[in-house]
Amino acid sequence: MKGRIVTPKLTEMTTEELRALLARPRTAVLVPVGSVEPHGPHLPLGTDTLISERASERAAVLLAERGIDAGLAPSVPYGVTDYAAGFAGAVGVPPEALTGFLQAVCKQWLAAGFTHVCLVNNHLEPAHDAAVRAAIASLPDGAASVACPLTRRWGRTLTDEYKRGNCHAGRYETSLVLAAGGRVLADVALALPPIATSLAEGIAAGKKTFAEMGLDRAYTGAPAEATREEGEASYEKLAVMIATEVAEGIARLVD
Repeated sequence: MKGRIVTPKLTEMTTEELRALLARPRTAVLVPVGSVEPHGPHLPLGTDTLISERASERAAVLLAERGIDAGLAPSVPYGVTDYAAGFAGAVGVPPEALTGFLQAVCKQWLAAGFTHVCLVNNHLEPAHDAAVRAAIASLPDGAASVACPLTRRWGRTLTDEYKRGNCHAGRYETSLVLAAGGRVLADVALALPPIATSLAEGIAAGKKTFAEMGLDRAYTGAPAEATREEGEASYEKLAVMIATEVAEGIARLVD
């Protein structure tokens, strides 16, 4: 499943094409969620959104194999970005604004006739994740899901750097951007020294920003070690995460 995957983008469909899709028995809409925030001096501000988009494209292939037709909705590129405060390009929204917006989007896609809506989130700030999950809390069980590697179930399937928590714009995310064909300043990445600071440990210790953790260039981990091959392997794991969350949700509806 290497390279760019062709997945139906809902905004490129006509109303009649969408009606035909919705006539099928099990349909899902995947909504990529990300952020606008710094990812070191070598990755773009939209890194999290790009990862969610590419993971969703790959997940649609797996869902088709399970008899579930999936379409890709427009991405939601803004999130809660408090930890990046003080850096150029940290453009976030309040948690309640994100929750309300995503909840409205989910309700509208369900009202349009989709069986299930999945919010695919790869911006891993805890307050952001909580805001995303709150968006589906009042929806019928099985009608919506959140696919995010912050949960232990999925995080433990990813790379060692990810599991250590020193993965913001490090080897893990840089590999994913490479595999997605995104913009990586390779010469800059190769010159960056590895940083062992764990975001998870910093957050647990009460640190509130990257600056408080000593991350003065908005990255941690080892971006110089990134490879396209590792990114492809990580996308396979993320695709399984999304496809499983969707399939399990639809199964609860059927039951």
